[in-house]
Amino acid sequence: MENPTENIIVIIPTYNNAGTVGDVIRRTQDFGLPVLVVNDGSTDNTADVLAQFPQITTIHFPKNKGKGAALKTALKSAGEKGFRYAITLDADGQHFPEDIPVFLEEIEKTPDALLVGARNLQADNMPGKNTFANKFSNFWFRIETGKKMQDTQSGYRLYPLEKTKNLKLFTGKYEFELEIIVQSAWCGIDVRNIPIRVYYPPEEERVSHFHPWRDFTRISLLNTVLVFVALFWYYPWKTLRSLTKKNIRNFIRNNITHSPESNKRITGAIMLGVFMGIVPVWGYQMALAFLLAHLLKLNKVITLVASNISIPPMIPFILFGSYATGAWLLSKELNFSISSISLEFVMNSLVQYVLGSIVFALICSLLVGLLSYVLLKIFRKPKTVLE
Repeated sequence: MENPTENIIVIIPTYNNAGTVGDVIRRTQDFGLPVLVVNDGSTDNTADVLAQFPQITTIHFPKNKGKGAALKTALKSAGEKGFRYAITLDADGQHFPEDIPVFLEEIEKTPDALLVGARNLQADNMPGKNTFANKFSNFWFRIETGKKMQDTQSGYRLYPLEKTKNLKLFTGKYEFELEIIVQSAWCGIDVRNIPIRVYYPPEEERVSHFHPWRDFTRISLLNTVLVFVALFWYYPWKTLRSLTKKNIRNFIRNNITHSPESNKRITGAIMLGVFMGIVPVWGYQMALAFLLAHLLKLNKVITLVASNISIPPMIPFILFGSYATGAWLLSKELNFSISSISLEFVMNSLVQYVLGSIVFALICSLLVGLLSYVLLKIFRKPKTVLE
């Protein structure tokens, strides 16, 4: 059997880290793994330092492209050379190459996982903004993937190259490291943390190329896109994929036929889910549905399942139903065609659509609720239930 710890390369992206990159390379070489360094357009004497290590592979960018571009190029190159895994670590001395065995031991237990080093955020000299940024990133990662992680920003990672090579990645700066773990999680790759050490030098010695406003804005825009994709593609796709006979049977047994809740409360959860799936709160439907189900003490699972009425195949019908209901409420002529859609048309129809969607959601909720209650009365065996 192939040893999963073989065929591993270490990738070190660097930009103006001449004072530290040499030490990082020397300590990394102690573990006998091949090393690939990407010089991302450094303007200091980084190139001279790298020239002292003829046994490593180097890629030189004539101009700075960003950490994401450096990693993307290096990962592609490593995959083309036949490596199965790539460990990435920073060149500024914050990561301990001595933690490489931690990754090797873990990947031997769980081959083809994507491992992200979890830093001790209480370490000495840890910038307060880093702690906030990491918590912010962790929160959105959980929204986008449904998975909880302790550290999503650490650049000390192990990538399974065969699993990630076909990902369509669009970013090229710091946000690349967020995008790749989100897309990996969406594709079923096991993304998780392992503990690592971290060293933060005193502020006067620290070299950072992170531009707070520019990079934070870029990361925020990426999170906006990823949340949108998650809500309109990933979660509906995941739901449809889980609709096997066994899963459907288990869901019905656990949440309906063998549930201790009354028919009224089950119906209420279904109605809430359908209503929230139609009302125009795009991007927040599932989050609000979950919150309201919690406040109303309704079955959260049923509510979330019912809110998936807004899966992509249903969206055209929901949009048209909302628009038509708005026209009826405002006594307007239903004048709708694909060729008539324009920005002016959308703006003029906004009130009609919003009002119509709320009423349409209420009508659908009542109709689905009535049908659900009748079916529950017919097919659900009478027993002691919670009101």
